[in-house]
Amino acid sequence: MRDIRPWQTFLFVFFLTLLATPTFAKTIVVKFIGGFQKAVNEAEAGDTVLVTNGQYTTGTDILVTKAGTADKPIVIMAQTAGQVELTGLGGISLATGAKYVIVTGFKFTCSSSRNRSTAGTSFCRWTRNIFENEGAGEDLTIAGSDHEIDHNTFQNKKAMGRYLAIRGEGKQIAERLHIHHNYFYNFEFQGGANGAEAFQFGLSGFSMSKSNSIVEYNLFEECHGENELISVKASGITLRYNTIRNCKAQFTLRHGNFCEVYGNYFHNTPGLRIFGDDHLVYSNYFEVCAMGINIGNGDGEVADGADLKCHDRPDRVLIAFNTLSNCKSNIAMTPRDKGMGATNITIAHNIVKGGGPAAVISGPYPGAVWAGNFIFNTESKGDMPDATFATTDPKLGRDASQAIHLLKGSPAIDAVPAPKGKKAVDPFAIIKVDMDGQPRTAPYDAGADEVSAAPATARLLNPVDVGVESK
Repeated sequence: MRDIRPWQTFLFVFFLTLLATPTFAKTIVVKFIGGFQKAVNEAEAGDTVLVTNGQYTTGTDILVTKAGTADKPIVIMAQTAGQVELTGLGGISLATGAKYVIVTGFKFTCSSSRNRSTAGTSFCRWTRNIFENEGAGEDLTIAGSDHEIDHNTFQNKKAMGRYLAIRGEGKQIAERLHIHHNYFYNFEFQGGANGAEAFQFGLSGFSMSKSNSIVEYNLFEECHGENELISVKASGITLRYNTIRNCKAQFTLRHGNFCEVYGNYFHNTPGLRIFGDDHLVYSNYFEVCAMGINIGNGDGEVADGADLKCHDRPDRVLIAFNTLSNCKSNIAMTPRDKGMGATNITIAHNIVKGGGPAAVISGPYPGAVWAGNFIFNTESKGDMPDATFATTDPKLGRDASQAIHLLKGSPAIDAVPAPKGKKAVDPFAIIKVDMDGQPRTAPYDAGADEVSAAPATARLLNPVDVGVESK
């Protein structure tokens, strides 16, 4: 009996559900490439365009401008997930007017830069597709707002470009996106050229606009297109509970302000680099990384009129409640000729165990606040100021998830007391969760883990948890 994979079963059940729903919606079956565009043109709200199994060679894009509704989307789907391959010169292009359209189950091996949701699209979804496009360019580009990109597999990229690129219109980045449970795998090194991030959220011209988007539960493995793995060039983005494993490229807040980065797992990567203002970086876990947290040494100040393409000096960034274990470089600012450094950075209640010096700051650093950190078995304290840390074993150990957590009796447990007094203000009230998605309650535990009996909603991700193969 032929093996039926969970993701194929999902689409089969989804299709049967559509057929069983009492509605006037129709199913338009596509059996050859010449009928694909015609079927899309005929689709109305609630209809399904069902593409039968096989390989389809495109000469131009399949253009979608039709609109469904929230309860009656237009579904463009493969008969069997992964067994409808679109190759050739064109992909699927959701263009102005496309709304509430779902694209699901396809394997895209067509030319790069052909699959997209352009500006003027909204409330569309790309789910459970495989992207393995040919040539230089982006595998999927999103410029419209309110889209969902989930459970896709982006794999085996061998040319310049990005797996996933987020854009916008004018100076406004795409808004209210939900990007989750995708698998980014095996992006070959492109020789050091710029423009080969696995995931790029925005461009310099969009960086001052807020996206209010969420990027969560994605897995990145074996990606090294260039020195940046994830490049964020927009403001107001939450990036949480992602796993980055065995990638030789760095997660970078490159341009923009007011981003939250929390609950992410970094294993054997160059860690996180920070530029821009007013970011919150907390409850992240770094293990055996070439670098843990890299505080950018700015070469310009956008607030004072510097070019948006500069390395904007980091200002007012909170770096708190992170755990760094056996990283070659832990918390650092690297040198830059005439660098402006960073201002008013708070580094508090982090755990640094093993590896190189706890902190190495090679640039201007006015207004810095250091408090309540733990360091143990590091090469040295480095530039971490005296009286801002405890040199004691935080007692870390592995659990069933293979991540490192606090063990019973750890001095990091309840190490951060709640502020006292009627007018007392809790400076960490904004930090709601730990690396497992469990709530933080005062008195807080230092490091990424808060010991809690509450259900964990996040953990180290593996390929079975994400992409088209996931349940």
